[in-house]
Amino acid sequence: MANEATDVIVGIDTHADTHHVAVITGYGKPLADREFLAVGSGYRKILDFIASHGTVTAVGIEGTGSYGAELARTLRGEGLTVLEVNRPNRAERRLKGKSDPLDAYQAAQSVLAERGISVPKAKDGPVECLRILRTARSSAAKARTVAVNQIKGLLVSAPEGLRAKYRGLGTPALIMALQRARPSGHVADPEYMTLLTLKALAVRYHSLAAEIAAADASLQEILDTYAPMLCDLTGVGTEVASQLLVTVGDNPDRIGSEPQFAALVGAAPIPASSGKTTRHRLSRGGDRNANRALHQVVLVRMSSCRRTRDYVNKRTAEGKSKREIMRCLKRYVAREIYRQITNPQPAPSNADLRQQRTKLGFTINAAAGHLGQWPSVISRLERGLIRNDSLAATYRQWLADQTPQNAN
Repeated sequence: MANEATDVIVGIDTHADTHHVAVITGYGKPLADREFLAVGSGYRKILDFIASHGTVTAVGIEGTGSYGAELARTLRGEGLTVLEVNRPNRAERRLKGKSDPLDAYQAAQSVLAERGISVPKAKDGPVECLRILRTARSSAAKARTVAVNQIKGLLVSAPEGLRAKYRGLGTPALIMALQRARPSGHVADPEYMTLLTLKALAVRYHSLAAEIAAADASLQEILDTYAPMLCDLTGVGTEVASQLLVTVGDNPDRIGSEPQFAALVGAAPIPASSGKTTRHRLSRGGDRNANRALHQVVLVRMSSCRRTRDYVNKRTAEGKSKREIMRCLKRYVAREIYRQITNPQPAPSNADLRQQRTKLGFTINAAAGHLGQWPSVISRLERGLIRNDSLAATYRQWLADQTPQNAN
């Protein structure tokens, strides 16, 4: 019995410079704890330390997306089961106190009780590249907004000569004009210094715009390789697709079902009933950036998708508020996106639409007029630049009902 292998569970409290490791048995009995440096040699010592106490069944780590990211990768590389542990309940922490050993043991106990744990993102594939690119793009976009606001703010209080010269210009024309400016004068002259600063801000704006464009191109290249069919969905562009993939991670199998995905993106309805009133409300949990991406998809579909507009009109007639309707639409969109991520389906080919329209002698303007759409929408649909299955079906049926004589 003394030589019989013991199953153990490990909890790790991570920090920038050190990690504290605690080991418990499968029955919750504390065995040992120790602090290690958060470096490569420290990770190897952690492996030796936990293996010396028995067979490791699972490792619970706080902060697998930050301080514990490299440690989680190292442990997964050794074939160990790694789980993300949520922060301890604050009320419970106040009662029991806080220290690194206590937090490490608490992480191990959470794994044992299967409470407050989840499968962490792998962070070792193309989705991690998307996350890194989005981080740089987001900061560049914010800096670009700050730059253009500063330019317009300086022009408001600038001398009349400068204000008159650049009055009425849109942002692109204003940036171009300021870049071409050739300030001259003395550093003590307010008009010269204002123009010099405006030119510097315009150059900064242009540089940030180029950085954003490069990031967008890289994002699109990764999406075209990793998830080319996700952008086929109506309302899903590069920004939305990349955010949703980052939310899911490189290992989508960590999300076991579509309801779990809906909860992750904050689209799972929450009961808000009382007495004789039965209703649901929007979830305030989940990844708020992913929820914002779903919101953008819903707004696009409410303005350009006939099927969605018909649904909105139907639910409005039933007495539903706009917020409640959007909650339902977010849930439907989450279901559709989850299926496309886990089981990609190519968009139907619409190459026959243009051929049939040309054969019948209809112009794009004529077809758009009959369908109640903008010509640009019909053109993009024919070229496969957007996906709208209901519009394509309506368009195809309309073309089938026409004869060459009707074209005139």
